[in-house]
Amino acid sequence: MQSYPVNSTKVQSITNEFIRSVYNWMGIGLAITGLIAYYVSTDISIQNLIFGNKLVFFGLIIGELALVFFISARIGKITASTATSLFILFAALNGATLSSIFLVYTSSSITTTFFICSATFISCSIYGMTTKRDLTSVGGFMTMGLIGIIIASVVNIFIRSSAMDMIISYIGVIVFVGLTAYDTQKLKHMAIDQPEGLDSSVIKKGTILGALTLYLDFINLFLMLLRILGNRK
Repeated sequence: MQSYPVNSTKVQSITNEFIRSVYNWMGIGLAITGLIAYYVSTDISIQNLIFGNKLVFFGLIIGELALVFFISARIGKITASTATSLFILFAALNGATLSSIFLVYTSSSITTTFFICSATFISCSIYGMTTKRDLTSVGGFMTMGLIGIIIASVVNIFIRSSAMDMIISYIGVIVFVGLTAYDTQKLKHMAIDQPEGLDSSVIKKGTILGALTLYLDFINLFLMLLRILGNRK
């Protein structure tokens, strides 16, 4: 009977360590993105290279998407160091393209939105970590919502409706709030279900994949909020 508290404590310790590593790497990714974005926004020559040449800009976008799909699909095949390097590369490329927000929005509104996004993200993560409710159905619903946002965004490229853009942003906030809670709960279950003695490289790769997932939730939530709350220059 005395072994149960010990096992429970050990499981909780492993779970906390895994989740802490995920958030540490997510934080590293966000820091890299922020630093690169700010640096590019202060260098006219790099701005002209990225935004003055559609081939370079869309090449970066395609590269980012390719990295996300590659990491997600090949995480079991690649080494932990490769997964880490690709995640850092993705964060850097994303920073280069996201530097455009400094050209469109005021620095004060970017800062304010970042703190609002951080508070929202943390609240959703805490809910996902502590709730007893199974959020699988919520995750499925939000995933369908994400597909709808992508389709609507593509359509709006041609329509160029400011009203539709705002509707997409509000729906996007709801979708990424839900996905943040769902993904956090999924990571918690992943940590709890880890077999004892699992290879450290496998755990590290799980950490990077989890960090990438939460990183994408945070960035997209931030962009949706910025479109709603941001003050344009």
